[in-house]
Amino acid sequence: MSSSTKIVIVHRIDPVIGEVGGVDLWWYGLSYTLGFFEVFLWFRSQRRRLGFSLAEVYDISILLASCVVIGGRAVEVIFYEWPYYSQHPSQIPWIWLGGMSTHGLLLGGAIGTAIFCRIHRRPFLTIADALVIPGAFLMGTGRIGNFIDGQIVGSITSMPWGVKFPDADGFRHPVVLYDAIKNLLLVPALIAIRKRNPKPGVVLANFIFWYAFLRIFVDVFREYPTRLFGLATGQSLNLFMSGLGLGLWVWFAIRRAASPGGSSRLRAGSTLWPRRVAFAAILALCMTMPSDWTQDIPKRYGKRHPGLHYSKIYPPIE
Repeated sequence: MSSSTKIVIVHRIDPVIGEVGGVDLWWYGLSYTLGFFEVFLWFRSQRRRLGFSLAEVYDISILLASCVVIGGRAVEVIFYEWPYYSQHPSQIPWIWLGGMSTHGLLLGGAIGTAIFCRIHRRPFLTIADALVIPGAFLMGTGRIGNFIDGQIVGSITSMPWGVKFPDADGFRHPVVLYDAIKNLLLVPALIAIRKRNPKPGVVLANFIFWYAFLRIFVDVFREYPTRLFGLATGQSLNLFMSGLGLGLWVWFAIRRAASPGGSSRLRAGSTLWPRRVAFAAILALCMTMPSDWTQDIPKRYGKRHPGLHYSKIYPPIE
């Protein structure tokens, strides 16, 4: 093989899995569905250690999935796409148009955990320490969904693994795959930290710090469309989260451990079928999410998936 030979990687993946009742199902949305299901499986496997009933496993899974989607949507709308949604407020809940923020997912996860702990009188830090492990997996699968979608691209590169994305000129860094690898590698690292039985909150603080700190270097290869305080918006949030995680890490490590709240005994369950239906509905709804940014769906994806057309749920977007 000649030394001048270059590997050519062209992104031609169809982002649509199929259609149900006029609503398209997307690989990007499936990544959330799989991630939330993994959260459920993780907490079910940790029932005895956490003292959860099966009903509580469903409750935390439902709350987390709901709050993660709401948080991701809210931060995306407010920080990244407010000029559009301020003119189209009725479309803010339309997750099938796309538009989710990674930092918003984290915020939503924290809020969902706090609500669960408040309702069930559980210690927040203990639950959060357990949550961040499947949370890192969820964020890894989400980034793989981003790559299949072809939405988030990196800067132009001459490296042999550069990818020609559908709507970007030149060959680009597959920055979301870099981030996916980073997130998935956090899973075994966090499990190893948790096995050492650190003080409550230390696993959570490690996740916040390493997630954001490592993402600073990943995002060097990303092209952000908006800026905040002279920095790319995402990088500003990365710096803030890194400082927060480091501060929490030091605080939780040196402070005297408080007595855990709640009971570690398995609690009696309650009716499961309404919870199962609600959780299944959330998992199905997630599959309707097409991308990281709000899109004119037929215009954006029509070439890659012939048959997409304008409708009441997929209106033209300027």
